Amino acid sequence: MLKITSKQTGDSARLTLEGSLSGPWVTELERTWQTVRLSGIFAPVVELVGITFISEDGKALLARMWREGAALVAHGCCTRHIVGEITGAAPVAGPGQCDPA
Repeated sequence: MLKITSKQTGDSARLTLEGSLSGPWVTELERTWQTVRLSGIFAPVVELVGITFISEDGKALLARMWREGAALVAHGCCTRHIVGEITGAAPVAGPGQCDPA
């Protein structure tokens, strides 16, 4: 299951994702993403909070969202690693967090 919380204020938007980004939930996020894009929001933020799993389809959608202007904000070492793979940025591991290398 995936929980998508969408918050739009003025010319900004934030999508907060919690749970598993896989199966039918990828399609649901795609629908939500298209709504945000059609609203003309520039550089929406996609925050990955409490993500338990991201399928290959989910990764592909996140990569497309990033290429289309979304800022990806990851919480958790594994999610940061996936976002780092998508954006080409090296994930930063803080104290007490895993090092994906």
